[in-house]
Amino acid sequence: MSPPKDPQHTPNGQELSELAGRLAAEQTTMTLATASKDVAWAAPVYYVFYKSAFYFLSDPKSRHIQEALNSGQSSAAIHAAASTWQEIKGLQMTGSIEPVEGGLKALQALKEYLKKYPFTKEFFDKTASLDLSSFTQRFGVRLYRFTPAMAYYLDNQIRFAFREAVKL
Repeated sequence: MSPPKDPQHTPNGQELSELAGRLAAEQTTMTLATASKDVAWAAPVYYVFYKSAFYFLSDPKSRHIQEALNSGQSSAAIHAAASTWQEIKGLQMTGSIEPVEGGLKALQALKEYLKKYPFTKEFFDKTASLDLSSFTQRFGVRLYRFTPAMAYYLDNQIRFAFREAVKL
């Protein structure tokens, strides 16, 4: 669903959620923001949007993971490439990051991640099993989930400075 070209029409809540969901599925990089002792930090990660959450691999010792787990809070932003102000669109979110333990949900999220980023298979022997423990052993990373508590969709194609709360 493309944003409406009619400047008088503002998409309804369901249309906005669909636009936001499509943007989340199409983009590849999410910037996570955390803070500690009034000092902010931002870190870009590859992600997959799956079942209303954002799954990504990260080093458990990284600053953004440590700060997110210590505070219980984080925020994230995703945006499409834009060369004019009219093309600016994205998501602004606040929520939490938590490690994903093994199990069916983790396996499904990893499967979606590998489908979105097939190049990750190149890091492993063709006969290797691609599971969470393989990634942990090879790269020292874990699977994490950013779950938005609040999300805003912004889209200047709808109108300048358009920003509306959405359900993902």
